Amino acid sequence: MTEKYAVVVVGGGAAGLSAALVLGRARHRTLVVDAGEPRNAPAAHMQGYLSRDGMPPAEFLAAGREEIARYGVELVRDRVVDVERGEDFAVVLAGGRTVRARRLVVATGLKDELPAVPGVAERFGRDVLHCPFCHGWEVRDQPFGVLATSPASVHQALMVSQWSKDVRLFLHTVDEAELSDEDLRRLAAARVDVVPGEVAELVVEDDRLTGVRLADGSAHARSVLFAAPRPVPQTGLLERLGAELHETPFGAYPVVDATGLTTVPGVWAAGNAIGFAEQVVHAASGGYRAASAIVGDLLMTDLDAAVQV
Repeated sequence: MTEKYAVVVVGGGAAGLSAALVLGRARHRTLVVDAGEPRNAPAAHMQGYLSRDGMPPAEFLAAGREEIARYGVELVRDRVVDVERGEDFAVVLAGGRTVRARRLVVATGLKDELPAVPGVAERFGRDVLHCPFCHGWEVRDQPFGVLATSPASVHQALMVSQWSKDVRLFLHTVDEAELSDEDLRRLAAARVDVVPGEVAELVVEDDRLTGVRLADGSAHARSVLFAAPRPVPQTGLLERLGAELHETPFGAYPVVDATGLTTVPGVWAAGNAIGFAEQVVHAASGGYRAASAIVGDLLMTDLDAAVQV
């Protein structure tokens, strides 16, 4: 017999666990399906979350899993491989289990594709970083490098100059002619040095970044490198359900209302599933909003059905 839940939450990160907590407290039978691949897994700590500043991401998720268990929420380590919409939703798991749900929360996040420069992937989340709001304070006043992969990398270089006055923008695959006059004026005003030439590799000594080596053999002493990954939205389930997506410079994401409701009735999305810039605190808030909307939606649906009997 197929098990039936009020809500299945796909993804057990901050957004999914936050949604599950609200749903559990509202006495809805809820299942969280988590593949165990959080976006911030490479980071040793998370910042900017009031009362949780500096907490390791794994510790944060463990606390969240303990909290949802108090309210009877089930969590399974598995992956959703298919979903079909009928009177309710049939959710197929990789492990062979199929469950049904009246409502869905998709909190599948996204994946970061890193620039193919030797050393970047190995040091990502340590001294190769992408978000100054996440890590800027911890590396403040050190010599920064910024790896340009598009003209938009100028914005990253300007932003990180808030945390260090020693910033070099390595143009890498970007031609200096692609930078606008306004870009160059702002870089000069921020005292960001622009370094043309392709980056060949990172220089690492004693398990710490010490420099950036260009293809011409020249080396630049740097202890921190900021690089912008290419975000890859995990929208497969939403597309299978027919959700409308909208294109952004950072990928295609579902069209949602203020609560996270997609264009598919009964399906909400939250966290990095709706945008690349959702931090942990935003994701948790989004999960809360989606869950509270679902509680009201289920209540009114049931009351309307009772009235018509």
